[in-house]
Amino acid sequence: MKRIRAGVLGATGAVGQRFVELLTRNPWFEVTALTGSERSAGRRYGEACTWRLSTDCPAEVRDLVVQPSEPNLDCDVVFSALPGSMAGPIEEAYAAAGYPVLSNASAHRMDPDVPLLIPEVNPDHLDLLATQRARRGWDRGCIVTDPNCSTVGMTLALKPLHDAFGVRRVVVTTMQALSGAGYPGVPAMDSLDNVIPYIGGEEDKLIDEPRKILGTLDEAAGAVQPAEMRISPACNRVATRDGHLEAVSVEFARRATVDEVIEALRAFRSVPHALGCPSAVEQTIIVRTEPDRPQTRLDRDAGRGMAITVGRVRPCEVFDCKFVVLSHNTIRGAAGGAVLNAEIMIAKGMIP
Repeated sequence: MKRIRAGVLGATGAVGQRFVELLTRNPWFEVTALTGSERSAGRRYGEACTWRLSTDCPAEVRDLVVQPSEPNLDCDVVFSALPGSMAGPIEEAYAAAGYPVLSNASAHRMDPDVPLLIPEVNPDHLDLLATQRARRGWDRGCIVTDPNCSTVGMTLALKPLHDAFGVRRVVVTTMQALSGAGYPGVPAMDSLDNVIPYIGGEEDKLIDEPRKILGTLDEAAGAVQPAEMRISPACNRVATRDGHLEAVSVEFARRATVDEVIEALRAFRSVPHALGCPSAVEQTIIVRTEPDRPQTRLDRDAGRGMAITVGRVRPCEVFDCKFVVLSHNTIRGAAGGAVLNAEIMIAKGMIP
């Protein structure tokens, strides 16, 4: 197939760099446009960007000139790594100009007509785009968002359990990597020898986003009816570089044994993998039986960073079941998730 021309908004930041890395390795895309701040605009990407990933900056993008974030880019689709505080109107301007916008920002996640998408969980929510375009007067353009990085791992794990047993209540404690705060992020003197029991705005996202993702699309209303579950989160920043680890306790509507929970997790199948999406992995949920896994350093790169790992599945003394889930926050929980969102849209003929 002919490669789709991709632009990255906010390409010099931490998530923007991850977008560039993943897209240049992806057989379906070609990076043709990059945007950045006024300080970066007009400079070659290799000069404007202080590359922070362990791989080298891809040779094919080093000489691209960084442009302002204005909707006149030479590309077919844009990936937004813009800060949430500025993403809203810029993403709308691109969508109004005809660009499909795959956003990692928080600005539009909870808009009623915007899909908050995990492709393995709720691909049917892409049907909201017809409503979105009609309401907003857009033709080809649209906005599709991926969830907060702490939402992704837990929600992927909850999906097969909610389908099989009905999830009623969840208590989750997160141990979130420093990279989730961007660069330069948390100062060294605050993070070393420390756990910070507060991440601004994070707990509200963990309360609301899974309910929308696991909710039911009401086509007549042009919105998603949130799943009827209650979630109590406590979010903590810990001194790991990448990988969000979450301890989850779940109450079901129907009693389930540990073996039944494990079987439901292992039986989960990936729709985007079945459609041939190159970022998708066959086994999206990996269940480990060792008593001390998953571990952040050992398991965060499972499935090229696109799988989640669940372990320590056992009975809960308060609810029905508890487990630990790990996801790579900057791949599965950020840029990789948005790229996969674009891939499933391509596979479904929603991006030409």
